[in-house]
Amino acid sequence: MFDNVDGTAFNHEQGNRSRKLFAAVVLAALDDAIADDKKYGNGPDQIARWARSRDGREVLSCAGIDPNERVVAGLMTFVEKGVRTSVALSREESERRHAAEAAEAA
Repeated sequence: MFDNVDGTAFNHEQGNRSRKLFAAVVLAALDDAIADDKKYGNGPDQIARWARSRDGREVLSCAGIDPNERVVAGLMTFVEKGVRTSVALSREESERRHAAEAAEAA
Protein backbone atom coordinates (compact mmCIF):
# COMPACT_ATOMS: atom_id res chain seq x y z
CA MET A 1 0.00 0.00 0.00
CA PHE A 2 2.72 2.47 0.89
CA ASP A 3 4.50 1.75 -2.39
CA ASN A 4 1.46 3.06 -4.28
CA VAL A 5 1.35 6.22 -2.16
CA ASP A 6 5.09 6.77 -2.56
CA GLY A 7 4.79 6.28 -6.31
CA THR A 8 1.94 8.78 -6.54
CA ALA A 9 3.85 11.33 -4.47
CA PHE A 10 6.94 10.82 -6.63
CA ASN A 11 4.94 11.29 -9.84
CA HIS A 12 3.30 14.42 -8.47
CA GLU A 13 6.70 15.86 -7.52
CA GLN A 14 8.09 15.01 -10.97
CA GLY A 15 5.11 16.77 -12.56
CA ASN A 16 5.77 19.90 -10.50
CA ARG A 17 9.43 19.87 -11.51
CA SER A 18 8.46 19.49 -15.15
CA ARG A 19 6.05 22.44 -14.97
CA LYS A 20 8.77 24.59 -13.38
CA LEU A 21 11.18 23.63 -16.15
CA PHE A 22 8.72 24.61 -18.86
CA ALA A 23 7.87 27.83 -16.98
CA ALA A 24 11.58 28.68 -17.12
CA VAL A 25 11.47 28.17 -20.90
CA VAL A 26 8.54 30.62 -21.12
CA LEU A 27 10.50 33.17 -19.07
CA ALA A 28 13.51 32.73 -21.36
CA ALA A 29 11.28 33.27 -24.41
CA LEU A 30 9.99 36.48 -22.82
CA ASP A 31 13.53 37.69 -22.16
CA ASP A 32 14.51 36.91 -25.76
CA ALA A 33 11.50 38.84 -27.05
CA ILE A 34 12.36 41.81 -24.82
CA ALA A 35 15.92 41.77 -26.17
CA ASP A 36 14.54 41.64 -29.74
CA ASP A 37 12.23 44.52 -28.93
CA LYS A 38 15.11 46.68 -27.72
CA LYS A 39 17.33 45.73 -30.65
CA TYR A 40 14.91 45.43 -33.58
CA GLY A 41 11.60 46.76 -32.27
CA ASN A 42 9.64 43.59 -33.02
CA GLY A 43 9.51 41.89 -29.60
CA PRO A 44 5.71 41.74 -29.15
CA ASP A 45 5.31 40.28 -32.63
CA GLN A 46 8.01 37.70 -31.93
CA ILE A 47 6.45 36.50 -28.66
CA ALA A 48 3.00 36.38 -30.27
CA ARG A 49 4.32 34.35 -33.19
CA TRP A 50 6.07 31.97 -30.78
CA ALA A 51 3.06 31.61 -28.46
CA ARG A 52 0.75 30.85 -31.40
CA SER A 53 3.15 28.33 -32.92
CA ARG A 54 2.78 24.63 -32.27
CA ASP A 55 5.92 24.52 -30.14
CA GLY A 56 4.91 27.60 -28.18
CA ARG A 57 1.45 26.22 -27.44
CA GLU A 58 3.02 22.95 -26.32
CA VAL A 59 5.50 24.69 -23.99
CA LEU A 60 2.79 26.92 -22.52
CA SER A 61 0.56 23.88 -21.92
CA CYS A 62 3.38 21.96 -20.25
CA ALA A 63 4.05 25.00 -18.04
CA GLY A 64 0.43 24.89 -16.89
CA ILE A 65 -0.62 27.94 -18.92
CA ASP A 66 -3.67 27.77 -21.18
CA PRO A 67 -2.41 28.90 -24.62
CA ASN A 68 -5.33 31.15 -25.59
CA GLU A 69 -5.46 34.61 -27.16
CA ARG A 70 -5.81 36.32 -23.78
CA VAL A 71 -2.49 34.81 -22.72
CA VAL A 72 -0.88 35.87 -26.01
CA ALA A 73 -2.12 39.44 -25.45
CA GLY A 74 -0.70 39.38 -21.91
CA LEU A 75 2.68 38.16 -23.13
CA MET A 76 2.74 40.90 -25.75
CA THR A 77 1.90 43.54 -23.13
CA PHE A 78 4.64 42.22 -20.85
CA VAL A 79 7.19 42.46 -23.67
CA GLU A 80 6.03 45.98 -24.58
CA LYS A 81 6.77 47.14 -21.03
CA GLY A 82 10.39 46.08 -21.53
CA VAL A 83 11.05 44.91 -17.96
CA ARG A 84 13.15 41.75 -17.91
CA THR A 85 11.61 38.79 -16.12
CA SER A 86 14.31 38.61 -13.44
CA VAL A 87 13.61 42.22 -12.52
CA ALA A 88 9.83 41.92 -12.78
CA LEU A 89 9.80 38.92 -10.44
CA SER A 90 12.02 40.55 -7.82
CA ARG A 91 10.63 41.82 -4.55
CA GLU A 92 12.16 45.28 -4.98
CA GLU A 93 10.42 45.80 -8.32
CA SER A 94 7.12 44.63 -6.87
CA GLU A 95 7.41 47.07 -3.97
CA ARG A 96 8.37 49.91 -6.31
CA ARG A 97 5.40 49.17 -8.58
CA HIS A 98 2.98 49.11 -5.62
CA ALA A 99 4.39 52.39 -4.30
CA ALA A 100 3.94 53.98 -7.74
CA GLU A 101 0.33 52.75 -7.92
CA ALA A 102 -0.37 54.11 -4.43
CA ALA A 103 1.12 57.47 -5.40
CA GLU A 104 -1.08 57.61 -8.53
CA ALA A 105 -4.19 56.77 -6.50
CA ALA A 106 -3.45 59.56 -3.98
